[in-house]
Amino acid sequence: MTNEWPAPAKLNLFLYITGQRADGYHLLQTLFQFLDYSDTLIIVPTMGGRICLKNQIIGVTEKENLILRAARLLQRHCWTLDDPLTPGADIWLKKVLPIGGGLGGGSSNAATVLVALNVRWGCGLALSTLAELGLSLGADVPVFVYGRAALAEGIGACLTPASPEEKWYLVLIPPINISTPYIFSNPALKRDTPVRSHFQLMDTPFYNDCEPIARKCFFSVEQHLTWMLKYSPSRMTGTGACVFHEFDTEMAARQVLSQAPVWMRGFVARGVNVSPLHRVLLEA
Repeated sequence: MTNEWPAPAKLNLFLYITGQRADGYHLLQTLFQFLDYSDTLIIVPTMGGRICLKNQIIGVTEKENLILRAARLLQRHCWTLDDPLTPGADIWLKKVLPIGGGLGGGSSNAATVLVALNVRWGCGLALSTLAELGLSLGADVPVFVYGRAALAEGIGACLTPASPEEKWYLVLIPPINISTPYIFSNPALKRDTPVRSHFQLMDTPFYNDCEPIARKCFFSVEQHLTWMLKYSPSRMTGTGACVFHEFDTEMAARQVLSQAPVWMRGFVARGVNVSPLHRVLLEA
């Protein structure tokens, strides 16, 4: 059985803020699609209960690390601390997804740990249970656990499977990290986009309500979007900072990337409606 598990990127093909609850959580409608472009987690089960991330993520404390938090959460759910049979794991992360880029790297890492250790530890939990555990780690974790492109509503936990076109994407990575709380706490953020039916959402040009704030507050986002908009409509994913444009072919996407200034960093990847993680899960 494999020890290597992908933790794929996601794009928010659209993101609308439809309100805000009394507890501060924002209500939204967003369309998630995965990219065939992933971090890789190498997960080796051990005995004795110790969970060790062999390579640390710069700028992320152990308390904040979603990989460790996810593994320990699953461990506590399935075993008691004094059980001598409690398994552990040694974990290595091959990181390619930017932190604070809006591609869901941390949430994807957490979901992959839950899914992979559920298999390797023989927990036998349903995906719905893993998604419920994952929700306590972050609102985006469940969609990565389920592994299907989806329309998310409410605070992001209400998921409806979707099948957007599987386009090719050019994704540019501005050299900054944007924290989600920073965007959502901005008083100028639009919070009153009308709730629409699924048909209306798919039949309306896609947009991201967080984009104007990011463009105003972060020159690098504005700079990258301005360059991409010379070629065709482009937009930001999540709360940023990454921006993207869709193409019908890989060749067309790579042709535009080849014209990017040398100081711009980016990649080309296929949008997929079934997560690369779940393709590996089926094989496992």
